[in-house]
Amino acid sequence: MNKQEVALLAEEVEMLMQERASLLKVAGVAAALISHANAQDLPREVVEDAERLSEALNALREETLKDALEAVHGEVE
Repeated sequence: MNKQEVALLAEEVEMLMQERASLLKVAGVAAALISHANAQDLPREVVEDAERLSEALNALREETLKDALEAVHGEVE
C-alpha cells in the first residue's frame, strides 16, 4: 500500500469508529428506555415497537450491549 491508500484507510477507520460510538449511544439510550418502560402504560402500537426494539437489543452481543450502556451511563441516570 502506498501512503495515500494508508491515509484513506486510516480516515475510513476513524469514520467507522465515530459511527460506532454514535450507534453505541443510540443503543444505550434505547436499552435504558426499554428497561424503564411499562407496557401497561403504553399504547398498543408503542408496545409492539418496544418489543421489536427489545428483541433487537437482545440480539446484540453481551459485550456490545455493555459498551452501549457504558456509552450513556452518565447521560441516562
